[in-house]
Amino acid sequence: MGLIILLIVGGIIGWLASIVMRTDGQQGIFLNIVVGIVGSVLAGWIVTPLIGGAPITSGAFDARSLIASFVGALILLAIVNLIRRNSVR
Repeated sequence: MGLIILLIVGGIIGWLASIVMRTDGQQGIFLNIVVGIVGSVLAGWIVTPLIGGAPITSGAFDARSLIASFVGALILLAIVNLIRRNSVR
């Protein structure tokens, strides 16, 4: 059950991050899920130690974890855009 929730929340976070970074038209639902989950892992390494709490990949679904995962997804999309287009947008 935890994996299904992680996929759903990761998909929503990846979708919201792709809307903010204006890459939503280029990505499908599968890539949004991947961006959300990989962004959550990235947030677990970078953002979560700075603000405290636990990443959503460990099963924590509080506001701090969701915001950290969203920031991680934004960082991931910024890195991908920088590599792909030499601009963050």
